[in-house]
Parts: sequence; structure tokens; C-alpha cells
Amino acid sequence: MDEDENNLANSDMNNDDDDDDTDVDDFDDDLLAGVEVAMAAATAASLVESDVEIVTSPSNLSISSATVNNVISATAGDVSDMRAVGGSISESASSEPTSRTTVDLPSSLLELRELEPVTSREGNDNEALASSSSMASTSTGISSSFGYTSLTSAASVTTSSSNISVGLNNANTKLNFYRNLSRSTKTTPDSSSEAAVDGASSSCSGGAKPSFCFGTSSSSLRTRKEVAAFINAECCRGGPTPDLNSIMDTLFNPSTLIDNPDNIEWIRWLIAGGRTPQEFVKIVRSYDNHAKCGLVWVPHVVAYRCRTCGISPCMSICRDCFKKGNHTNHDFNMFLSQAGGACDCGDTSVMKAEGFCSDHGINNRVNKEPVPANLLAVAEAIMPKLLFRLLQHFREHSDATSQTFNLAAHLCEEFTNMLIDLNNMGEIMRKVMTRALISKEVYSCNDVSTLSSRHTKVLRRNREKYEEAVNRFPRPEPPDDYKDLPALGAKLEHATLLEEFIFWTFKFEFPQNLVCFLLNMLPDQDYKEHLTRTFVMHYSRIPSVLEMSRDPDTLSNRVVHMSVQLFSNESLALKMVKELSLLHVMIISLRLMMSKILIQNTLHDPAKNFHFVIDCTRQVMKDHCYWPLVSDFNNVLSHESVALVFLRDDNLIDMWFQFLSMLQGMNVNVRETASHVEFEPNSYYAAFSCELEASAYPMWSIISHLQDGKHAHLAKKIINDCVTTLHEWLDAIYYQEPKISQEEMLQASFHFPLHRYLAAFVCQAVTKMGMSLSEVLPTRSYILPLLMMHPLRVQTALIFAFMTAPQAQAKLNSII
Repeated sequence: MDEDENNLANSDMNNDDDDDDTDVDDFDDDLLAGVEVAMAAATAASLVESDVEIVTSPSNLSISSATVNNVISATAGDVSDMRAVGGSISESASSEPTSRTTVDLPSSLLELRELEPVTSREGNDNEALASSSSMASTSTGISSSFGYTSLTSAASVTTSSSNISVGLNNANTKLNFYRNLSRSTKTTPDSSSEAAVDGASSSCSGGAKPSFCFGTSSSSLRTRKEVAAFINAECCRGGPTPDLNSIMDTLFNPSTLIDNPDNIEWIRWLIAGGRTPQEFVKIVRSYDNHAKCGLVWVPHVVAYRCRTCGISPCMSICRDCFKKGNHTNHDFNMFLSQAGGACDCGDTSVMKAEGFCSDHGINNRVNKEPVPANLLAVAEAIMPKLLFRLLQHFREHSDATSQTFNLAAHLCEEFTNMLIDLNNMGEIMRKVMTRALISKEVYSCNDVSTLSSRHTKVLRRNREKYEEAVNRFPRPEPPDDYKDLPALGAKLEHATLLEEFIFWTFKFEFPQNLVCFLLNMLPDQDYKEHLTRTFVMHYSRIPSVLEMSRDPDTLSNRVVHMSVQLFSNESLALKMVKELSLLHVMIISLRLMMSKILIQNTLHDPAKNFHFVIDCTRQVMKDHCYWPLVSDFNNVLSHESVALVFLRDDNLIDMWFQFLSMLQGMNVNVRETASHVEFEPNSYYAAFSCELEASAYPMWSIISHLQDGKHAHLAKKIINDCVTTLHEWLDAIYYQEPKISQEEMLQASFHFPLHRYLAAFVCQAVTKMGMSLSEVLPTRSYILPLLMMHPLRVQTALIFAFMTAPQAQAKLNSII
């Protein structure tokens, strides 16, 4: 006996001392005895032309000895005794010639195990077939509603004086049902079962029906292993799978909690197809032949980055791959991941092959035997429903608020962990999952309009919730010239499971378990492209999600955790730029976010200054909500092919410089000469961080690709565009002469990104690309003195910062 079998053998001895146990798997001897006595009473009542129909509406049943005695008394005619246990009596009129007295037992006496419906209340085609004729013939005896599920309800004892026939055989049938149910939930998969496996499936004109009732009939006294083997045989035969469908209808009931541990364990056994889950994992992994690591880690995990082996600056590898690789004398560092990441070992688009560990890479793939055709038969049949069940969970909780997003995601933690475990079995199981995720046919087949199920009502309601959530999700407001871009559309449309998963990822603010589940399948290249495409189609919603979040810092890390894995691949990033205008989407999204926090600039004469800059005191700046967007933009610009697309597109450069204009002259500092400043504002930190991350980093990424004369024309082009934007800025602030008044000397801004772009690109053109100053400097002579005044003003402001007030005033007078 293994541990579970010992628990089953000892359960009867322990039940007497466990009256308060509410475990859904515990049906003690008192319960069975109570039902048996009640059944016998019902039979006796039938002999005196008074029938007892014990009806358990959706609820659990736990009856003490005292309660059973009261039930017997009630069936003998003394209905008033039921009040002793808190029951209520109701008289109801009937068109029948006999009167009916219904006694509702209090819910305190009933603790129901959550059972799935055995038969449908509507009497549809999903009614399960009982294995014994006596069970099938009890329509007027013990009610079929014994099998229905509910969390709270009451039982009723109904007496009638005619048209009733409850026999002892029927009572025994129901009693066996409860005994079988109790044992089947406790029997270990490896233990033997006394019940015969009568695998004959009944065929009806209305369609195939299951040959046994999963977990509810007397013929289902089988181990999980036996049931899984039976289902596996059904799937291997091909054609309809009524037994599997019946089981899935129970396991994936959208009205029950998704993290039910019993259901999750059943899913593992069913997929194993007659083997233990451990044996199945070992067999599936023996056929794994993947070339990429793809290990996903969460924040605060130690990882490695080797600049000698890396092609992308975002490249990172896990500890095991680093230790197994040869990085002697390489330029590497060990770091604590802040946003999470995934191992790039084996991915030639991110790192050089010589940096791969001994386990990964194309050359390390082993020629293994072909995968048996039926090894994953059940997995392939069950996977669409399995994934769709997770979608139903998010649809059900679509009305969650920002405060309860984490709770909704936590409720499916174990379910997503099971999916991740399936993915970790290796390449062949991962392929089963990714095919289901990216298939339009799978998504359409699970649509409510194509379903015929007892859960249709719930599924239709969830579908309506999903549609409402999509319609209410924030929409971007791009410029008129770009409204026709696919990724900037007003309404989101989903055609695959993956596309809807990405929507819920955005809606629920990138829950960690869902992000890890989606990233774990990235070694599948076809899936990776679909995921990247879908992510780009939702990308313009990121600013709104960040602005509404209660924890933008954590959300920013999770956004980058996903995006960095998708945009670090140069060929994939370039494909998204060409097909979905990724660069346009990024810049427009960033501009739309910052345009909401603009204020009038106060440099020089505020009455004549109509330039608007970012308000550094706003929460968007303080919380660095822009960081994921500029991080992604910098990531894609690190690819030379993408950077060249940017430099060749006049519209992209113009939009980027218009964004930089929002930073030009922001956070004006005013010197206080009349009184002491007790508290310095902290907006200066937000301003410097923004210019560094949103302006300087992309600038250096672009410059890194302009190393020789072959791109000199592109360097000259961006210099000319920069000078043009500076002209517009000078006009906007109404600065026409290269001088500053005494009042203006008391104010200064340290943020002139357009000046820095001009200086950096002129320097690169002259020192690296063989161009002369006469080729790159502005042709209009009056513009240079105007451009020099503000950088010089920054230098004098730094000098004044270390002077006393009299010294500063004397120096100011000498300059003027």
C-alpha cells in the first residue's frame, strides 16, 4: 500500500472523530448509515402508500444520527418533529389528487461535496448514462438531482400519497453511489480496482455518449490511472471522444474555482494517458531536442551578461548556462535582475554561438528516435479546452478593479503553474500548446455560438463580459495621419487564444504568473513571432495602463520583462517595424503620454513664450511611467537595421524631435534672493532622469551605428532636421537676440536635449565620418550665437551656484 491507500484504509476508523471536518473528499460512516436508514424508511413508507423522495439540491450532505432519527419520524407521518432540528414546513397545493408536504432541512445540517452534474436539469443530450439499469429507471424514485453541484443549499424530504414507488434496490443504488464517490476520490492511481472496466460505448442516433459517468456512477469505481488509460485508448482510436468530452465538461466547468487541486491532479493524470505523471514527464523529456534554453526568471534573480558573446545589449543567460559555457577572459558581469528575464543561450539572434553552453545550440541537438504517434494523444485533445478554461477565468473576473487585479491573478496561480510544468516537459509538449494558442480554428471552435453544452449560459455571460471589457479598454488617439495603422486602431480584435491572453495580460497589469506562462514558450520560433505581433498590436495601450496603475514601478518592470524578450531579436524587430510600423507606434505612444502633462514654458518673457514643456511635478514623471516605452525604443534602436530605417524616415525623425521639444527648457530653476528656501523641490531628479533615459540613451544607440563615411548622408540629414527643430523652438520662446536681461539671469533650465543632439552628431560626423565643419554647421550665421547662449547660461549658472549672493551680483553686473 502506498500513502494514499493507507489513508483510504484508515479513513473509516478516523471518521468518527472527525465530525467537524469539511473536507470535500470525506463522506463518513454516519453519512452512509444515515442515507441507508433514510432509504429504508422510504421503502417502508412506500408499503403504506406514502412515498419519501429524498432530494438533494446542489449541496453537500452530512447527516448526524439525531437527524436521521428525525427523518425517520417525518416519513412515518410525524412531520412536526422536524422542527426539533430547525426545519421548516411548507404546504403546497398541487393539481394532483394527493397533497404534498415539503420539509426543508436547514443548511447547517448540510455540508455538500462539490459534485458535477450527473444529469442535466434541462434534460439535454449531455445526460450521463448510468451503468446499471436500476439507476437508469429511478426517475420517480431517488431524484437525479443528487448529482448536481452547489456551494450552499438545503435538502428536502417530500412525502406524497400516490404515484410513488421507491424500492429497496433503488435505495441501495444511491447508497452505492455515495460509497463509490467517497472511495474514488481517495483511491490512489496505482491501487487496484474491483470494478470492471466495461469499455463498451453506447451509440445513439443523437450522437456518441459517454460509456461511464465520470466520478459519479457505480461503474466509475476506477483509479485515475485506469480512467486515463481508458481515455487514452479512446483518443488513439480517432473519431468522437464522448468519454473525454464528458470528463472535460466536469473538469473545466467555468462555474467552479479554477484552482481546484483535485481537478488539476486529474488533468495531470489524464494527459499522462495511463502512466503516472512522473513516468510520463520522463518519457516526454527523453524526446526533447530543443536548441534554446529559454529559462524564465522573475525579478531579484542572479543572472549573467557577457558583452563578448552578446549581439544585443540586452542579452542575458542563466547561471547554469554560464557555468557550462566557456567565458574565460570574456567581458561579463553578474547582476541581480530587476525586471526578470529569460535565458538567451542557444539563440543565435541574440548571442554568438561560441558563447553557448554544452547543452544548447544547433550543433548540440541529438538525433533521437521519432516521437510515438499516440504519446500526446490526450494532450492534443485536451489542450484547447485546458487553455480556454484559463481564458474563462479572466473573463469571469473582467470587472475586477486595479485593487483586485492581483487577487484575480492569484486565484489561477496553481492552474498556470500546471501549464508551465507542461511546457517544461520539452519541445514536443510545447508544440502542442503553441499550436493551440495560435490556431484561429481552435479559438473559433471554443466560441459560445458553436458550443452545445450545459455550461452555455455561463460561457455566454462570460463572452459578454469579455466584449464589454474590450470596448471599455482605453484607446489611443493618434494623429489623423496615422489612424489607419493596424496597431493604432480604435478597437481590438482577437482571432486566437494567444491574442486574447495578451489582452488580459494588459488588462490585469501583466500578472507575473501569466507573463511567465507566455514567455516560457518563446523557444518555439513560430509562437514567438505570433506573440511579438500580438504584443505590438496592443502596444499603444501601455501608456494608459501605466497611468491608471496603482503600482507603476512594478508594472513597468513586468512590461519590460516581456518586451525585452521580443524586441532583442533583430530580424523579428525589423519585421515588426516594416509590417506593423513599430517605430511609429512607439514614438506616437510616448508623445501621447507626455502630451497630457504639458505646461507653458517660463523661460525669458512668459507673456511671449508659447512653448510647452513637460511638467516634472506630475506623477507620470515621478513614477517614471515613460520608462518601459523609452527602454523598448532604445532596445530596437540597438539593432543597426532598425536604426537605419529610423534615420531614413523623415516622418519618424520629425516626430522624435517634436517629442524632444517637450523636454527642451523644462523644469526652470529660479534663483531665490529674498528669503531662505527651506525645502528644495524634488522635480529636478525627475527632469534629469527623463532626459537621460528618454533622450540620451536613444541618441547614443543611433550614433553607435554611424561609424564610417558610408552613412554620412544620414548623419547630415539628422543634423539638418535638428537645426530646423531648434529654429522652431527659438521662435516659440521668442528669443531673437543673443543676450539675456538681468531678470532672465535669475532663471535657468539645465535641459536642452536638442542642443545635445546637434553637438553629438556634429562631433560624430567630423571625428568618425570624415566630414568637415562647413558641411554640417548651419549655413545662416546668425543662428550660431543664438544656439550658444543657453548652453553658456547653464555653465554660468553652475558657477553662480558656488558663489555668495554679493559675489554673484558683482559677477552678474560685470557680465551685463
